[in-house]
Amino acid sequence: MKIPRLVISGLRGGSGKTLLAMAIISYLNFKKGLKVIPFKKGPDYIDSGWLAQAAGTACYNLDSFIIPEERLLRSFYQHSKGDISVIEGNRGLYDGMDIEGTHSTARLARLLNAPVVLILDCTKITRTAAALVLGAKEFDREVLIGGVVLNQVSGERHERIIRESIERYSSLPVVGAIPRLDSQEFPERHMGLIPYQEHGERQKVIDIALRIAERYLDMEAILKIAWSAPEIVAVEEEKPEKESQSREKTLRIGIVRDSAFQFYYEENLEELRRRGAILVEVNALEDRTLPDIDCLYIGGGFPETNAIRLSENREFIRHLKAAIEKGLPVYAECGGMMYLGEEIIYGDSSYPMAGVIPVSFVMNRRPVSHGYTVLEVTGRNPFYKEGTVIRGHEFHYSRALLKGEVFFSFTMRRGDGIIDKKDGITYKNILATYTHVHAYGTQEWVEGILRRASEYKWQSNNT
Repeated sequence: MKIPRLVISGLRGGSGKTLLAMAIISYLNFKKGLKVIPFKKGPDYIDSGWLAQAAGTACYNLDSFIIPEERLLRSFYQHSKGDISVIEGNRGLYDGMDIEGTHSTARLARLLNAPVVLILDCTKITRTAAALVLGAKEFDREVLIGGVVLNQVSGERHERIIRESIERYSSLPVVGAIPRLDSQEFPERHMGLIPYQEHGERQKVIDIALRIAERYLDMEAILKIAWSAPEIVAVEEEKPEKESQSREKTLRIGIVRDSAFQFYYEENLEELRRRGAILVEVNALEDRTLPDIDCLYIGGGFPETNAIRLSENREFIRHLKAAIEKGLPVYAECGGMMYLGEEIIYGDSSYPMAGVIPVSFVMNRRPVSHGYTVLEVTGRNPFYKEGTVIRGHEFHYSRALLKGEVFFSFTMRRGDGIIDKKDGITYKNILATYTHVHAYGTQEWVEGILRRASEYKWQSNNT
């Protein structure tokens, strides 16, 4: 099957990959009228959200640490039902988890047999840029680098020297040159960009990205690179058992989705729908009561920047606590766990939260933990069988202060967890953890959600 595709990568993190990916996607979507399917490599939610906004369709994750390669390929093939697929890498092109570059963007590009457009930060360099590009090209000949985009160019002379040097010494075409911009439209918070849900002028950001493509990129050359990708072998779709799908089609899964809780892999939600569940959106900032649901999923986000509104919505918190005491299953990741705690301490202020688990969360200026995680389920909990090994990731600026006795269900093989290499606080039918999981890598997550929701629904109907 012919799937035009390209990977956007750089020589390091912060080189401009997201800006370039948004520019290309916006142009192809709004100017060419193409259906663009965006993908993001790496454990990321914020960049993915912006890519989805530029494309007008969902962005999917391609991370071989948390998703086995076979399922990753299946996901790419099944979701690439548009005119072109654009994949944003993470970190530098060859940066992986070890000296072999395991789980690197280069490895992903080889796996997808996709050409790479390399963005190069040209700050304070000229001819050396050619050496960097040539090194990237020669380092692994199986990685198909199709072209280079210059970034942070300071003027015409600067651009000319770098462009001519790269094209002479590496034989790779320069397909764009973005000048040093004074724009403040891409502010950072924690991981990178502010989530699009919290940006006051998200359409203006998309418009800026579109203008960058129009003014500074050779889009015809970039399209040619994407179309040079060879055909990809079809991968069959996994289908749920008919009995399971029939049994689960009446389950109602609540998803807390508002400006405080926004970090969800689209595939997690799709997988629940594919299994027949009905997803019901919940707003913890504005809703006063819980809807009729059989399970609640609270993802990550920035509850600390919405702490006042979350704290003031006491009516919703009362209904949530009452439902939890009656046995409502709740799966809470990172920010969702913070919301279930006693308070969030942010600066000199303390904001009371739901008070379901006896933990306070103190916000730090620097990350407390950041990276991939491997967890072993070592204790009872509502969703996972003991002995299950989970791969995920954690990124948080908060640290936990235990205010009472808690029961931990996870032991960390890799990562930090909540405290002392422990994670997964269990209380009644809730499980709260710093680790984010992906449904394609942790299929036990889907099974656990649906199983516990089914049990809760049966109990509610028979009591």
